[in-house]
Amino acid sequence: MAHSMVTAPDLTQLLDDFVNRVPEVEHALALSPDGLLLAGSQQVDPELATQLSSIVAGLQALALAAGQHYEAGSVRQIVVQMLRAFLFITATRGGAIFVVSFAAGADIGALAYEVALFAGQADGHLPTYLSPASGPVS
Repeated sequence: MAHSMVTAPDLTQLLDDFVNRVPEVEHALALSPDGLLLAGSQQVDPELATQLSSIVAGLQALALAAGQHYEAGSVRQIVVQMLRAFLFITATRGGAIFVVSFAAGADIGALAYEVALFAGQADGHLPTYLSPASGPVS
């Protein structure tokens, strides 16, 4: 089932095209900065989409806190390596979050490139989110 809530109708199609074009990809999601599901590829059922949205929101919050603590700037990418899978979490220029799950045997360098390339392409189909005014601009 495709999920489209607040984005252009073709965002779901873009996610599906990405999953179909890159063989190692298991599924992909687009989220708002606070973890609201914007769209998901066909391979993501609603329960998994909800669970991943919550997990990614927590990971993003931890990464942002680490970046602030170390005064290292904004978070660009989070990579979670598991025994049988990788989870790539990438912020787009507009502030949305792109989440991709890959099989563990994949070439990480090539996949990181594909994720970054897609995040740039999909940015035009996602809402733009402003940074909170209370924090420093990075």
